[in-house]
Amino acid sequence: MKYIVGKKVGMTQIFNDSGKVQPVTVVQAGPCTITQILVKEKNGYSGVQIGFGSKKLNKPQQGHLKNFLKKNSSFSILREFPFPEGKEEKDVKVGDAITVEQFEKGEKVNVSGTTKSKGFQGVVKRWNFAGGPASHGQKHSLRAPGSIGSAYPQHVLKGKKMAGRMGGVKHTTRNLRVVDIMPKDNILLIKGAIPGHNGTTITITTE
Repeated sequence: MKYIVGKKVGMTQIFNDSGKVQPVTVVQAGPCTITQILVKEKNGYSGVQIGFGSKKLNKPQQGHLKNFLKKNSSFSILREFPFPEGKEEKDVKVGDAITVEQFEKGEKVNVSGTTKSKGFQGVVKRWNFAGGPASHGQKHSLRAPGSIGSAYPQHVLKGKKMAGRMGGVKHTTRNLRVVDIMPKDNILLIKGAIPGHNGTTITITTE
């Protein structure tokens, strides 16, 4: 299992070996540092905690890493990655660096991030509803949701697609291909789009 934390820089396009244009997302990934080894007996599961960025942590996080930070710079982001059951990594230790060099061109990765927040939206925008007809007695109801229930039960069912806050949720896009790696600049080029706005924090993992 491979894992790293990064920042979405933006989208661009490159030409592949056959001369075709490929849309790619530029990601500044790492370098990250392992700050804690999680063990099942103490933490309930096995995994690692890694730090990314250079801004100061808040007071509780600084206390959590007080021994580690005496010899290392601070981090702005901490993320945990649990190991799959029965696949614990024995050769990792606190202080190890994690860089983009662990990935390979053509490798498939899963990218997780927070989607763009779009505020309060109606059902046409939020759920792609078709809306009602613009004629035949309709008035001011072109983008209305229509019926939201029936005689029984006498309440709106949970999970009903209705107007509300759109975006701003965690989303994972799977099986995206690594197009190129630039170790000198800690850059990954990933084919296609990934969740979030430019500058958002993302995590990249493999199965």
